[in-house]
Amino acid sequence: GNGPSGICLSYLLSGYTPYFKRHSLHPHPILQRKLEEAPEVSVLDQDLEYLSEGLEGRSHSPVALLFDSLQRPDTDFGGTAESVLTWWHEPDRAIPHLVLGRNAPGGAWHSIEGSMVTLSRGEWMGLPDLPFKEWLKQKRRGLRNNRATAEDIAQYYQHYVVKKGLQKNFRCGTVVTSVRKVSAESISNHTRKDLQEGSHSLWNANEQSTEVFQVDGFFKTVEGDKEPFSIHAENVVLATGTYDNPTWLGVKGENLSYVHHQLSALEQAVKNNSVGIMSDPVLIVGAGLTAADAILFAHHCNIPVIHVFRRRVSDPGLIFNQLPKMMYPEYHKVYQMMKEQTAACAGPYECYISLPEHHVLSFGKDKKCILQDKNGCQKAYKISMALVLTGSNPNLSFLPNDGIDLAMDSDQPVNPKRNPIDVDPFTYECTQEKGLYALGPLAGDNFVRFVQGGALAVASSLLKKANKNPP
Repeated sequence: GNGPSGICLSYLLSGYTPYFKRHSLHPHPILQRKLEEAPEVSVLDQDLEYLSEGLEGRSHSPVALLFDSLQRPDTDFGGTAESVLTWWHEPDRAIPHLVLGRNAPGGAWHSIEGSMVTLSRGEWMGLPDLPFKEWLKQKRRGLRNNRATAEDIAQYYQHYVVKKGLQKNFRCGTVVTSVRKVSAESISNHTRKDLQEGSHSLWNANEQSTEVFQVDGFFKTVEGDKEPFSIHAENVVLATGTYDNPTWLGVKGENLSYVHHQLSALEQAVKNNSVGIMSDPVLIVGAGLTAADAILFAHHCNIPVIHVFRRRVSDPGLIFNQLPKMMYPEYHKVYQMMKEQTAACAGPYECYISLPEHHVLSFGKDKKCILQDKNGCQKAYKISMALVLTGSNPNLSFLPNDGIDLAMDSDQPVNPKRNPIDVDPFTYECTQEKGLYALGPLAGDNFVRFVQGGALAVASSLLKKANKNPP
């Protein structure tokens, strides 16, 4: 994967090494004291468990909190203290690696509608040693409400890869179809020789039986052909995110052509004028931020909306109840509409009705949709199209058994929020499969600012394996 997790890891594996910046002051006194103990030792070579002990914040991962806190010391309190890290390029510590991705560097950020404003503050979207704000300044643009558009972010990630000289590690247009372990004996001498030259660790004379990973897939050429490839590697990092498979409701008629599972379908319909002010309403199912984005988009285009969701409006689990009003005025507006515009009482926004505690029973060929409320009452609505926006799941079909064996609960599919891959918190290596690592949403880290600690953990672990740590 070549989203923010993959890009950040590539930076750390390319010899870019973080040290504690002398004379800088961290607002957390205990962390400051620990950092002063060995300023000449890079953070990558220190004991991450020791450094991250006692840190608190908006992530469950100690390493994520550590790296975030070193880069943005007091950001959760509205502060703008500078990073306490200084970055040195030490090319002799680089570890040869490839970053495989379907699209341009930036991952799913390229498939999100360009004008959408992100949930996180702009400076939280930045990667190490190239502040997002400075990049935006060069583009002569300010941050609206401290937040950036998806298009800005996608461009920033591409710029980052070029600016830091990481392009040689990136292979875009690749689709991985299989990752599995094979015995070292079964691969050709030619490949084995490459592996020996590239690493000093695993290939001792007495370790000839070592297993390696075989990564198969194809490369999409400019002409549209598929060229197969096969790579052997000692370590593989899964950083494929969670946008691949939208969740389905599993109801009758959900596969009809007017039922969609991506926000882009609504943008497309507006572009080619198949929905508009005069059309039947668009049905939007879901109560997360993607559903809210769809409602804002429809509202902006004056398209009538019927909004269906299972929860009560007052449910504390609703994401809107967790967002500060000041920073997210537009989401707060959607929440107001959800509360005030129920079918029972028409509110000021004519084009929108909200149906809390309802669910879809079926979609009909005649574009009639049957909904049911909590008391079992059913109602039919004529709609122009339906958008089911109830979350998404990762696609791990390239792993044996879809990667289920790697999850916390190995009876259930991997899910970023409910059932992430089980990893060691200080190396991010999979508990069930040595040499395989997982980063970002797959490991339960769902925000760009917090995926970077995972990359730090992986880089630190790989440097120890490759014996590239100074004594």
